[in-house]
Amino acid sequence: MKGIAKWIYSRYCLLVFALIFLLLFPLFWLLVQDRGWRNHAITLNHYWAVLFWKLSFIPVRQIYRAPLDRESQYVFCANHTSFLDIPLIGLCKNKFVFVGKSSISRVPLFGYIFKKIHIAVDRSSLRSRYETLHRAATTLDNGISLVMFPEGGTEANPPNLEPFKDGAFRIAIEKQIPIVPVTIPHNWIILPNHKGLMVNRRKSIAIYHKPLPTDGLTLDDLESLKGQVTRVIKSELLKYHPYGD
Repeated sequence: MKGIAKWIYSRYCLLVFALIFLLLFPLFWLLVQDRGWRNHAITLNHYWAVLFWKLSFIPVRQIYRAPLDRESQYVFCANHTSFLDIPLIGLCKNKFVFVGKSSISRVPLFGYIFKKIHIAVDRSSLRSRYETLHRAATTLDNGISLVMFPEGGTEANPPNLEPFKDGAFRIAIEKQIPIVPVTIPHNWIILPNHKGLMVNRRKSIAIYHKPLPTDGLTLDDLESLKGQVTRVIKSELLKYHPYGD
């Protein structure tokens, strides 16, 4: 797909994403008015993702290397290369919230819903990082999983990984919750950042690896756990991109 056809298709995908959100916004708004309805808002978030992928005609594949218990809590740790990573993980049927940058909460309408359902963190603020860990722990206690992008933002040179930050591993160890590494190999090609939101149609894939237990681990094991997750994701990326970028 080249030239004007690619531009039209890219604008179509963007329009689909926005229109679905606008149509669902009144229901999102209603559900976020009561914390007791948060689970319903999370479910609606899932169906938003389902509709987006179906109507955008981008093929999707989810690969599970081990079964995930839909009643259990996990900390999902994914590499982050594209805006598409969020709706892709949104297809996962486990109930979860994202931990994302506070800048998202400044996006009109979408930002309001995001900060009501998910957890926004200002990484430049020590207080915000502390409050984020507290909210993340409370979320897990309430039976909801977390999705975190441990690189702290989209990769500057995909598919190469940026160094992982500690937050996801700290909360997993403190709450003794398994970590699920998630590899997303192609989204940086489908929708590259900083290239005018132009969509290259190909299959979007998410690989959910076997959960890594944290039972008995302490914060002294944080670097080891971080290294283990990094190796799992990097090893999978090399299967798709053996020569890096």
